[in-house]
Amino acid sequence: MSRQGHATPVTGHGVHNVAVEALATRILKGTYGEGDSLVLPEVMAELEVSQTVLREAIKVLTTKGLLGTETKRGTFVRPREDWNLLDTDVLRWKLAAGVSSDFFADVLELRRSIEPAAAALAAERRTDDDLAALNAALSAMAASAGDPVMLVRADASFHTAMLIASNNRFYAQMHRVIVPVLVQRDREVLAAAGALAPPHAVHAAVVAAVRDRDIDGAYMAMLELLDMSAREHP
Repeated sequence: MSRQGHATPVTGHGVHNVAVEALATRILKGTYGEGDSLVLPEVMAELEVSQTVLREAIKVLTTKGLLGTETKRGTFVRPREDWNLLDTDVLRWKLAAGVSSDFFADVLELRRSIEPAAAALAAERRTDDDLAALNAALSAMAASAGDPVMLVRADASFHTAMLIASNNRFYAQMHRVIVPVLVQRDREVLAAAGALAPPHAVHAAVVAAVRDRDIDGAYMAMLELLDMSAREHP
């Protein structure tokens, strides 16, 4: 607050971030559909931003694959297949806008191709610190009985720790894609069913294989964990 008691105006950077979020939300929710050209004066009025701020927002969303620009066409919404869902912002906007069951199915297919292999690498390469992080996640799961919010957090910590324990720099980064979707799915299951199936024993089997440096066992245990999850939360 200023000395006169008036709210301090939002800085240019703050306005820029708000504009990016607002424009992205409109795209992800379909207010501006695929292929639609944006009428920039109208968008400026809707978002209540200056031309400079809107241009900067458009630049950001262009780098993320949501928008495109052409001389004759102007600024337009690119097809969904061009949206960079591996970008953490785009994924966050997508989840906030709402996703269908086939979206979760696609991510499960991705997870089945990555997480068992990451678990196998973890069995081969894990450090004592990696094992400690996995054990901490298991302990959090065991302590979260009756507390679904804590259980979701513990599950997210487990999968993050496993990907990092692979000691593959690319697998380790995949938690930025996998974990937000996992958390969203768990929250939707909770909203619909009011509970999550106790997962601790199956997760513990994965950690045991990693601890024992059982490469094949870790791979199969993680695959079973994912398949069990798909059966219980289709």
